[in-house]
Amino acid sequence: QEQLVESGGRLVQAGGSLRLSCAVSGISFTIDAMGWYRQAAGNERELVALITRDGTTKYSDSVKGRFTISRDDAWNTVYLQMNSLKSEDTAVYYCSITKPTQRWGQGTQVTVSS
Repeated sequence: QEQLVESGGRLVQAGGSLRLSCAVSGISFTIDAMGWYRQAAGNERELVALITRDGTTKYSDSVKGRFTISRDDAWNTVYLQMNSLKSEDTAVYYCSITKPTQRWGQGTQVTVSS
């Protein structure tokens, strides 16, 4: 059974840090890229960070310099280190396999209080 399970979301004060984790299991194909997305209330889901098989990373402008995506070699776990959090980072954060096909986790809520 394919599973992507996010954890680590919680209420945090502005300026604080969080690390999200995504546990990946049951995947029968080779993963080429994974990402973290977020969806704030009333907004569309947006990609905030991406990591590829060769370790290349990409970030949205809104999180560049504050967030870091990483993974273990076997794609068992993907992380999102979030520093200098702002109220506008409040959203449900989703882990996703993005290539070669799309798979989603159930999401974890991050709330940043100002």
